[in-house]
Amino acid sequence: THTGEKEKICPYCGQKFASNGTLRVHIRSHTGERPYQCPYCDKAFSKNDGLKMHIRTHTREKPYKCNECNKAFSQKRGLDEHMRTHTGEKPFQCDVCDLSFSLKKMLSRHKLTHNPNRPMAECQLCHKKFTRNDYLKVHMENVHGETES
Repeated sequence: THTGEKEKICPYCGQKFASNGTLRVHIRSHTGERPYQCPYCDKAFSKNDGLKMHIRTHTREKPYKCNECNKAFSQKRGLDEHMRTHTGEKPFQCDVCDLSFSLKKMLSRHKLTHNPNRPMAECQLCHKKFTRNDYLKVHMENVHGETES
């Protein structure tokens, strides 16, 4: 802070803030206050930005457009993740086998394959084992011609 400015301190955790506004928003993380109400449903938010992003789920507005293929997204994060399909960037690397992934959730899913105690899905017809139920389902359709009813 500049000389003479008082630091604003959170009464709940002692964290310091430069302005009353940022302190007020932070305090909501302790109190659970959500003053920004969605006009379309019951959801409420602690920050106005959260409400703005949520409203797009109702209005279907997609202001973030890919300049490569014109695909549109309601949130910037969606566009950022999509851009990796064009750049080939895979910033999430497995620390066990060095495979890389474009999405963090794909790395998390992959890491399960390194867990020796992971549950296995087993084909009841040929006893082949799979790391995921959806892989078993594809196997059942392709190998045994069975589809889920």
